[in-house]
Amino acid sequence: MNNIEVEKSKVHITVEIIEYVANSVVVKTILKKSTGNITLMSVDSGEGLTEKITPFDTFVQVIEGQAEVVIEGVPHLLLTGQSLVIPAHESNYINPNGRFKMILTVIKSDYEL
Repeated sequence: MNNIEVEKSKVHITVEIIEYVANSVVVKTILKKSTGNITLMSVDSGEGLTEKITPFDTFVQVIEGQAEVVIEGVPHLLLTGQSLVIPAHESNYINPNGRFKMILTVIKSDYEL
């Protein structure tokens, strides 16, 4: 897992910043600040992300493939280019529909603590 931020002031092709690894979830940090972070993830077929609840809204955008985002038991199928916001304090998890890559953006703010 490589959590070093990407090079600043350089043009990147987002979907190429992160690669798939067999039977794995790979995480790459784009920006990490005390006020929030932007993370890229690649998820191989058969892998998924465990159920969780976070104190902040999370913006999810699928940049390759498709994934099912389940919020409070309600499934949402996201295709390449689609996105949604997972509300703070709501149970959620992500199931792959084959391999996929996504961007997760979390903005932290005092009023949500």
